[in-house]
Amino acid sequence: MIKVKEEIQFIVEGGKASGAIASRIATYNLNVNEVVKKINEKTKEYEGIEVPVKIIVDKEKKSFEVEVGLPPISSLIKKELGIEKAKISEEEKAKGIISVGNLKMEQVIKIAKVKRSDLLAKSLKDAVKVVLGSIVSMPITVEGKKAKEIIKEVDEGKWDSVIRE
Repeated sequence: MIKVKEEIQFIVEGGKASGAIASRIATYNLNVNEVVKKINEKTKEYEGIEVPVKIIVDKEKKSFEVEVGLPPISSLIKKELGIEKAKISEEEKAKGIISVGNLKMEQVIKIAKVKRSDLLAKSLKDAVKVVLGSIVSMPITVEGKKAKEIIKEVDEGKWDSVIRE
């Protein structure tokens, strides 16, 4: 049996797909400009963030669909903080700088709500802990504290009034 539909997957910056994807779709005889336009349309809300994109090509009909995945947690964190990189330079370390930004718990909850469908989290509280777990490896604080400290507070129920389904 001949496979009629094929998937092409790649990552693009929201709203900024370009003709550079042409080499990936050339063998499908699709209108590159149409594909780029559709991708940019569907990813414009993720401007400045890299998002996974899947093009489903129907080879028989020579048509396509575009599916946009959710950006990685780290990208959503950087967007919330308005930063491009979550890294401290050697010079900044020498000055005693230990954080590139501080998130409010409301921002962590917002990210958790966006990513929840992708996570293996039974509750919003669990999703918040997953986001906080990602922050542990980043030079970022939450409510002025290290993420591990906030995770402990979440486990103790200190944030239950803020983390509501």
